[in-house]
Amino acid sequence: MPATEAAEVRPTALGSVDLVPVFPALAFERMVGMQYPAGDPSRLYVVLQEGRIVSVANHANADSHRVFLDITDRVSRAGNEEGLLGLAFDPQFLDSGHFYVYYSAAGPRRSILSRFTAVGGQVDHASELVVLEVGQPYSNHNGGEIAFGPDGFLYVALGDGGRAGDPMGHGQNKATLLGSILRIDVAPLDEQGLYSVPPDNPFAGDPQARGEIWAWGLRNPWRFSFDRLTGDLWTADVGQNLYEEIDLILPGANYGWNLMEGFDCYGASDCSRDGLTLPVIEYGREDGCSVTGGYVYRGSRLQSLYGAYVYGDFCSGKIWALRYEAGSVTAHALIADTDLQIASFAEGPDGELYVLSFTGRVYGFSEADSRG
Repeated sequence: MPATEAAEVRPTALGSVDLVPVFPALAFERMVGMQYPAGDPSRLYVVLQEGRIVSVANHANADSHRVFLDITDRVSRAGNEEGLLGLAFDPQFLDSGHFYVYYSAAGPRRSILSRFTAVGGQVDHASELVVLEVGQPYSNHNGGEIAFGPDGFLYVALGDGGRAGDPMGHGQNKATLLGSILRIDVAPLDEQGLYSVPPDNPFAGDPQARGEIWAWGLRNPWRFSFDRLTGDLWTADVGQNLYEEIDLILPGANYGWNLMEGFDCYGASDCSRDGLTLPVIEYGREDGCSVTGGYVYRGSRLQSLYGAYVYGDFCSGKIWALRYEAGSVTAHALIADTDLQIASFAEGPDGELYVLSFTGRVYGFSEADSRG
């Protein structure tokens, strides 16, 4: 896909929000995700980087949690960015009991995508079926988001393998899974845990590329999501030294790393943009240093945000919303300025959004108090 130039962004009032604690009696350190299984909104499942998943009742008065999965003995936390990083419930979880996790392991250093099975609400820890293992040369840029798309396939985000500047050139190498978002078919897995590559993947059958790749040229995609109404796939991609970016993911698209950082050439005064897909939007170090992807808001409480993509920054605690229509950003605004380390966003069964603070709390959105 050809590159596009940066569009002029016209800030408009998308509506500011306040953040309110959702489970005021509970706190979890190093939260990196929160999910729920389709068809069962009664409990939310919180992913903790240390290697545990805990569930809480989906109501504001929840004051206790249950341990759903504990694989701390299998998860490597040797690096600050390593750990248990992703959770996705099988769309048929209520019948099959299957769910998937993405975690870091050591000896050798690698990222693992595994399936576990729960029976009667209890996880059989011996049920682990390793679906995918990807070697990681360094401890950072692990990606980690996993989610089932509206097409029923499992999408997996992988960073470039780490270290500054992508020294091994993974971002522009379709022969490796690193630096990509993958799309695989896990329904069903065979008894060895082997998945299949959907035949309509953009590089299926290409001997020069890994067929699992859906999109590539990414540095460290930290949290992607599907718009529950349109099916559009959005991701944040953490930058190197200058720019953070938001991308709309298209099949086969090359997002430019390590040729580009945001809209600018990386490590060079000029570079070819031919064949590259540039970001929807970028921001610089004055606004943060590590972007966290969110969701397109499809809830009912905040009409001013309906249809806008909401995202934030781990370092600055800022939260923005943008509208993207006909290939252009038509509105963009800072909607909250917090002191949180925003590790992730989550979407509830009703389309309402949550903010997960790395230091312990889950927050929800409410209309900002306009009183002086």
